[in-house]
Amino acid sequence: MLTDFMINRGYQFFVSGWVQFAAAFGMSFLIMLIFGNSFIRLMRKIQGHGQPISENVPLEHRKKAGTPSMGGILIIIAMLVSALLFMPMNNTTGWIAIAALLMFSFIGFADDYKKIKSQSKKAANGLSPSMRLGLEAICVIALAYFINKTMPGYVPNLSIVLGSSVVLPLDSWTIGFIFGVPLTLGFLYYVFAYFVICGSANATNITDGLDGMLSKLYLPVLIVLTVALYGATRIGFMDAVMFLPEASALYAPLGAAFGAVAGFLWFNAKPASIFMGDVGSLALGGFMGTVAMLLKSEIIMGVAAGMMVLILLSSFIQTMCFKITRKITGTGRRVFLRAPLHHHFEELGWPETKIVDRFFVLSILFSGLALVLLKFA
Repeated sequence: MLTDFMINRGYQFFVSGWVQFAAAFGMSFLIMLIFGNSFIRLMRKIQGHGQPISENVPLEHRKKAGTPSMGGILIIIAMLVSALLFMPMNNTTGWIAIAALLMFSFIGFADDYKKIKSQSKKAANGLSPSMRLGLEAICVIALAYFINKTMPGYVPNLSIVLGSSVVLPLDSWTIGFIFGVPLTLGFLYYVFAYFVICGSANATNITDGLDGMLSKLYLPVLIVLTVALYGATRIGFMDAVMFLPEASALYAPLGAAFGAVAGFLWFNAKPASIFMGDVGSLALGGFMGTVAMLLKSEIIMGVAAGMMVLILLSSFIQTMCFKITRKITGTGRRVFLRAPLHHHFEELGWPETKIVDRFFVLSILFSGLALVLLKFA
């Protein structure tokens, strides 16, 4: 909006993606700092008892009862205002990223609202898993359809890219015919999109379990995505990134995300004044996965978010192991003292700040590996 206005007035430096990134970052960060305390007071007044603390967490966490939640609402507002001000309005790519943010924020809001309204301390006191996964699937199908439409002509339809040299054109692989109509593997593109976007959303959601942790693990991934974006808009800059000129519209949304998450950390650092809630964690995860698909850098994003992936896997392994052993032996057995992974280390006696800081270091290492792969994979 403002970018288009300034360019039409002859201020051509607004064409630069880095100007858009920096402006969106600064605006988003300032919105968080200026309105953060007022928003926390408002949420405390509206929510009363705040977010209920699940009984399926270490005892230390139950002291956090009464802390207001849904801080992700302010994150989304900051990102929307900043991104819409500084991204080009006529580029579909930026709008798809914004759509992903909003879609998953609505699912997260419904989940948070049900938790706060019920004030139940059961682990599953929000939307049912099937309801949430179903809603996410609908969002992913819509997003994947439009993501595919943004790809330039030299990228095959419904294709998956590994690096920049291996392209799997799923839509051209015919596996049979039904009444003379070819049946292709193109549907696997949507399955892949589901794992990337929905997996990202749920990984960030589960990671949001300790004060400041999601923000600290999310910021290094944003750096990797920003570098991937620079490579995607510069021919020959990086070997493992496709040239995708339309992706330049993502500079402002990524800058806005960076500023909003950094600003939220100001209030969410231990002891947290407010929790992000599912409205924020699901939205940020859906946004992250969608941006990775728009950049054809899904594998790179998965490596950068390796710490979040491990946290998600720990919860999955714990659940599956318990169900399988209970079915076989009648008594469920656990791999970890408590899942997700950060709660396991809490049960071992690690202080919360030590867990967060060490996971942050590991996230930096995963992101460093992703940057190496960006250049040389």
